[in-house]
Amino acid sequence: MDKININEKFQLFTEMWTPKVIADSNGQLVKIAKGNGQLVWHKHDNEDELFIVFKGQLTLQLRSGDVVLNAGEMYVVPKGVEHCPKAESETHFMMVEPSSTAHTGKVESELTVSQDNQEWI
Repeated sequence: MDKININEKFQLFTEMWTPKVIADSNGQLVKIAKGNGQLVWHKHDNEDELFIVFKGQLTLQLRSGDVVLNAGEMYVVPKGVEHCPKAESETHFMMVEPSSTAHTGKVESELTVSQDNQEWI
């Protein structure tokens, strides 16, 4: 496997809230995404979800209160915790999660990317 330049990978797409897979490690998918606006409230019953921000500010809205992440910061949303990512301006972030993790859990919306349609870049 060749090394991956994450900043270059972010330049390959413009879609918001549409994760792109850049690596697989021990059944964990490493995904990058851009966000602007708000995704949807959802949860993952069986998987934790790790978020790392590279550019901008990502707010993970939780029912218990917001977690605000700036560039260089990370947070793990525990399995079963309902959350809704949002960004006031274009934000670049990474997620690390089991390959079984559905994009928006059991919630279907126009922003949902099915597991069959996950794009590798």
